[in-house]
Amino acid sequence: MANETLRAVRGMNDILPAEIGVWQHFEATVRAWLASYGYRELRTPILEQTALFKRAIGEVTDIVEKEMYTFVDELNGESLTLRPEGTASCVRAVIEHNLIYDGGKRLWYQGPMFRHERPQKGRYRQFHQIGVEALGFAGPDTDIEHLLMTARLWRLLGIGEAVTLEINSLGGVESRARHRAKLISYLEAHQEILDEDAKRRLYSNPLRILDTKNPALRALVEAAPRLIDELDAAARAHFDAVCAGLDAAGIAYRINPRLVRGLDYYNYTVFEWVTDRLGAQGTVCAGGRFDGLIEQLGGKSAPACGFAMGIERLLALMAELGQAGSAEGPDAYLVNVGDAAARRAQTVAETLRDGGLSVVLHAGGGSFKSQMKKADASAARYAIILGDDEVAAGEVSLKALRGAAWGDTQQQRVPLQAAVELIKQGVTNGNL
Repeated sequence: MANETLRAVRGMNDILPAEIGVWQHFEATVRAWLASYGYRELRTPILEQTALFKRAIGEVTDIVEKEMYTFVDELNGESLTLRPEGTASCVRAVIEHNLIYDGGKRLWYQGPMFRHERPQKGRYRQFHQIGVEALGFAGPDTDIEHLLMTARLWRLLGIGEAVTLEINSLGGVESRARHRAKLISYLEAHQEILDEDAKRRLYSNPLRILDTKNPALRALVEAAPRLIDELDAAARAHFDAVCAGLDAAGIAYRINPRLVRGLDYYNYTVFEWVTDRLGAQGTVCAGGRFDGLIEQLGGKSAPACGFAMGIERLLALMAELGQAGSAEGPDAYLVNVGDAAARRAQTVAETLRDGGLSVVLHAGGGSFKSQMKKADASAARYAIILGDDEVAAGEVSLKALRGAAWGDTQQQRVPLQAAVELIKQGVTNGNL
């Protein structure tokens, strides 16, 4: 055992340097997109009290019953859980710090979430989410904004043609109570068809049966009473306004009466963006309205609406469509050959950084040819070459590695400060 190779926990993956550029490109796009809508970042702990998720998500759900990483803190006997989703933590922070005392807030968060389930492509035990929450805003306009926001993001990421929008309304408390009674009565009449999971949930959480993945129950579910048929006037008006907003914006959608989402805190609008390009893991973004959650967790009653997206699934979809992108390389790679150049290289690199450039300094020696190969492999825009001759003249040689710059692809020798300005000019003018 002592010599056994240690490996990452199954379903919890390293993101290696060769892969991180795609993540950084995605994250930069998302940050700019959220800023354009006025959303501000919130960061919460990865670890929360278990009671938070039981109260928010619902005890009779797959997440709470089967998937949470929960343990007892040996120091004080407190039950703690690695967060399986971000909304509960966000709402807990908003209540604890009284963030909406002076009006609604538009917030977002990102980071790892944890669910103990069978790892498969696009579904991991540690996965990463971007979550967006608008807290304190009533009315369908916020629901519409979230749907238009997500549609814009898909265009920015180049995946708009590969995702489709499904929406539904879960109504309010009275609507769900009427539907629950009819649904239980319907399912009771077909108990011989129900699987063990459905029988267990028949009285505790019958709505979740509609979200079953068992093909044998598909026909039964399709014929079940529909919650959307039980909507009261307020819920119907809200849903109609959301649909009208989507129509006005030219956003295509499908009303899916069986869309219920897997968390108990939703009411009124729920939605999913789905794709058929990722096999069984087709949902890339989901959310809706959760007007009762803030009060449910101990805060003053306030409306709320939000959504979350799985980063791994979106990156997989982008890769499938050839839209993965990458983070840009450094501005320059500093090649140094000769004893005098090696002694001078660190100072030159620092001067370049003082000028606002990102610079990788070659380390470990090697021939000029081998260093230039590494310069090219670094994805740097330029190679800055420092030899003993350049040191003696107080200059550097500059070579564009990524296309023509200044109308000249030839290597040229210039004073150090001139090199800084030429590189900035090339970057600014987009000549690379």
